[in-house]
Amino acid sequence: MPEGPLAGRHALVTGGGRGLGRAIAETLTRRGASVTVVGRDQAALDEAVAAGAAAHGARADVTRPDDIQAAVSDCAKVLGPVDILVANAGATRSAPFARTSPDDFRAMLDINLLGVIHATQAVLPTMAERGSGRVVAIASTAGLKGYAYVTAYVAAKHAVVGLVRALALETAKTGVTVNAVCPGFADTDIVTSSIDRIVAKTGRSREAALAELTRHNPQGRLVAPAEVADAVAWLCGDEARSVTGQAIAVAGGEV
Repeated sequence: MPEGPLAGRHALVTGGGRGLGRAIAETLTRRGASVTVVGRDQAALDEAVAAGAAAHGARADVTRPDDIQAAVSDCAKVLGPVDILVANAGATRSAPFARTSPDDFRAMLDINLLGVIHATQAVLPTMAERGSGRVVAIASTAGLKGYAYVTAYVAAKHAVVGLVRALALETAKTGVTVNAVCPGFADTDIVTSSIDRIVAKTGRSREAALAELTRHNPQGRLVAPAEVADAVAWLCGDEARSVTGQAIAVAGGEV
């Protein structure tokens, strides 16, 4: 049987096959949780399970409510009801506002906001019925401040923080806590893609592009995924049962 502070709990991590989601899955597993990773890339999910980062993988697109509901039902048959949800799946698009189309806004809202909503709606009724649960949305410092050229992403992440604050009040007496973790620029695939775009659009070197991102962090570095994962794991534990409705920045003092 698993040992650790989260032993006996089933945690579901969306976007858990790579990046921050993979780091979060690994940390929750080390702390004793039985982890299901959910995502669209079956190979990445299988690799996470094979590597011991998770106990189970479920393919689903979080923008499709039926998909995520089916994934929750299926993994509950294997590992029991979901005790912890980490709504991590997300994506970003970059463009000046004048060239950001309605479809761009819809796409960012679909995955970054509605993806959180669909996953939460799939697990929350059972959590409330059982009188305990943890919902952690991975937002961003873009949910706490603005960044130029990513207006659609920033709008969606601000909406996630608002959702967390409102839902925490609705669930306060149910034993379920709802929080957001807001990383700054982290050493992930998304940031690597951002660097690639800066290089392609500006002709700068990769070193200069990286410096453009790390200048936002007063510590002058990218945030390590493990640092974000540790913050998530703390929110999932018993010692954080009085912490709800919060948006916790892991960003080297940026906000």
